[in-house]
Amino acid sequence: MIQKTTLSFFKVLILFSILFFAKGNLHAQTIVPQQLDGLEKLCAGNSFNEFYATFSYVNFPAGTTFTVEILDSANNPTATTLLQTVDLSATQKTIKFAVPINLVGSDTYGLRIKSSQTYASPRFRNSQGVTSFPAYFKDYENIFSINNKDTNATICAGGSITLSVDSGTSSPVNFPNLKYIWYKDNVVIAGQSAKTLTVNAAGDYYATIDYGSCTDANFSSNHVTVGNSSSSGAVTISSSLGNPFCASGTGTVLTATSGNKYQWKKDGATINGATNRTYSTNESGVYTVDVDFGGCSATGSINLQSNGFDASIDVQDGYKLNEGETLTVNVTSDATSPTFEWYLNNNLISGETGSSYTLSVKGNYKVKISQASGCIATKEFSFRINGESAPASVVPNIIKLSGMNPYWNIPDEYKNATTKVIIISSNGDKVLDVVNYQGDWPQSNIDFKNVNPVYYYVIQSDTGEKKGSITVIK
Repeated sequence: MIQKTTLSFFKVLILFSILFFAKGNLHAQTIVPQQLDGLEKLCAGNSFNEFYATFSYVNFPAGTTFTVEILDSANNPTATTLLQTVDLSATQKTIKFAVPINLVGSDTYGLRIKSSQTYASPRFRNSQGVTSFPAYFKDYENIFSINNKDTNATICAGGSITLSVDSGTSSPVNFPNLKYIWYKDNVVIAGQSAKTLTVNAAGDYYATIDYGSCTDANFSSNHVTVGNSSSSGAVTISSSLGNPFCASGTGTVLTATSGNKYQWKKDGATINGATNRTYSTNESGVYTVDVDFGGCSATGSINLQSNGFDASIDVQDGYKLNEGETLTVNVTSDATSPTFEWYLNNNLISGETGSSYTLSVKGNYKVKISQASGCIATKEFSFRINGESAPASVVPNIIKLSGMNPYWNIPDEYKNATTKVIIISSNGDKVLDVVNYQGDWPQSNIDFKNVNPVYYYVIQSDTGEKKGSITVIK
């Protein structure tokens, strides 16, 4: 490879020829490329792109500049990127240059010098007289993965499987012009250059990116051992979080042996839409997957267990609370050192951190149970407490925030999916616009300033429209 090539002296015969030619042709412009001993290839990339070309020249006017050009097999030139020009003498220069990043790679490029007066030199030669060599700019220089990084795959007799280059933010598939070299048992598979390979025979498979003579075996994919099988024992299922696993977040990812088609089941029931190689879950159970290997199928199974915790609550959702009544709600849990948080209308109830809570007002409640040691996990229970409404058709016009029921309660006849409730502030701002209002306004702090704020309501139902005002007092 040309990397900071050490400069060598011209042979005496070459120097004599130049001097003789210059003496006989005092005004002839001449560029003589220096012999490039060891010239093999220009293998450029983002990690390295610096090369050197040294040449002699005579009879060029002051101010003449020179460029290194890469020539294809038809002598069509491509200008390189000039990095630096070093004057070795009045008639000799070295140019440091870079291969263009959009160069179409080839094994038959040449190299020459061209002056700003359009005079071009012959091609550079190495010590064997060779004037053609590989030149590539490698867009991707890294290892990559195939088959979802799985090192094993299975096919049935007469069947096949497709191996693919894995996608991702750092993947060669992001460079669609790249070609690949596929290997089976360390032998190149002829005619296969796409990012996928259909395999119908057992063996050891892997891929490299095709950069011609600049291909680097160190930047290859993982190896995949493809085997033959016709038994159900061929399918295995792994859990990304182990088994037992901690049931939290998005859960664990179950991955089956590589095949062509998949169908997942839980406790014997088909999971609709679960037809990928992987399946994410937060639930314990017996999971199976039917894998089609092309020509035959097999089934794998895993008894997935969670090491989280169980909990239950003893309240009836929608319980109707009588005036003056209280209700104690209890949570039972086997969590390790659990913590509890109770909420009313999505507002944390200060000071309530026990496994039970005695409530006295209606609203939407929620309790959150958390286990902070071992398997970090959280469970929530939500429930609604209803209450007695005011007499039929009488809409209250006062809300006392310090009372037993600090919400605007309306008759049950207006609590349905066909009734619309609108509340507007004295400034004309709409603060509520809902259908099926359930008596839970206000849910945020009211700004009293110096007076009790007044709001206006509109109730639109099948029987007509009711309007009025609401005064909020402390």
